[in-house]
Amino acid sequence: MDYRKFLGQGETWVLPYFGGPHVELPSRRLRVSSPPPAPGWWRFDVRGRTATAREPAGPEGLEGLPLVRGHLWGTRLVHTRAEAEPVRLLPDEEPPRFSPLRARRWHDGTLVYEATDFEDEAEATARARWEEGGTLAEVKAVPASLRAAFGYAMLESSAHRLGVPFAPAEVRGQVLSVAEAGLVAAEARITSRVERALDAAGARLLDLRRRGAGLWEVTFSFMGERFQSLVEADTLGVVDAGICLAGEDRLVTLESLPSVIREAIKEDVLVITRHA
Repeated sequence: MDYRKFLGQGETWVLPYFGGPHVELPSRRLRVSSPPPAPGWWRFDVRGRTATAREPAGPEGLEGLPLVRGHLWGTRLVHTRAEAEPVRLLPDEEPPRFSPLRARRWHDGTLVYEATDFEDEAEATARARWEEGGTLAEVKAVPASLRAAFGYAMLESSAHRLGVPFAPAEVRGQVLSVAEAGLVAAEARITSRVERALDAAGARLLDLRRRGAGLWEVTFSFMGERFQSLVEADTLGVVDAGICLAGEDRLVTLESLPSVIREAIKEDVLVITRHA
C-alpha cells in the first residue's frame, strides 16, 4: 500500500509516533512541530524536514519491512536466540500472556506491533503452567521463543520478589534453563551476583533475605566468622556493614567489605555490630 499522498507543495504520511521530538521516514528523520498527545499511528503533514500531526490513523506501510515473529513477555517481543526487544504500539486491549506476535522493524530499528498470530496448544499450556507455578520441563513442541518468554517471566517474578531490578541482556543465556528448572533456578540466577561478589573476595554466602524496598540482608562467612550486612539490591553498595566503620559504611561495596574485615582483624580493631 502506498502511504504517501501529495498535497500541493507538501506531503502527507501515515507514520508511527513513539514519543519524543522526531518521526522517521524511510530516507530521513523529521522534526515534529507539535507532538501528538500520545504515541500511536498518526497522519502527518510533511514540509521539508518538519512533520505536523493532523489526525490519528491506522497502520500503513508495514508490508515491505522486515518481519519479526516471537512471543510476548510484558511489552517485549522474545524472538531469535532469546532476544527480548521492546515492541511499540501494542493494541489497547493487551494480548494474553505469552501470545505469539508479528512485528515489523521500522526504519529506525524500532519493532512495531503488526498482529497477534493464531495460537496453538503450546501457548495455552505455557499459560496454564505459569498459573500453576510449574515449569516447561516435560512439555513437548514448545517453540524456543515461547520457552524463553516463559523463562524471562520467571526471572522477572523472582527479581520482583527479591527487590532486584534486572536487564534481559544479563540473563539471556539462562532463560531456557530457567523455563525448565523453575523458580528455584530463577532465584539462584538473580542472587548469583551476590555469591560472585563474595566469592571474589574469599567469602561464602550463607543466607540472603529481602529487607524492605531495594535492600538485602546478606549473611556470609569469612576468616572463620559469620557476618551480616545490609546492602542495596541493585548496586550491592553497603548500607550497614555490620562492623564498626565509624559511619563510613556507604564507602564500601559487598565485594570490598571482606578486605576491610581482613584489615580490621589484622589491626585488632574489629567490632561486630550486627551478629548473625
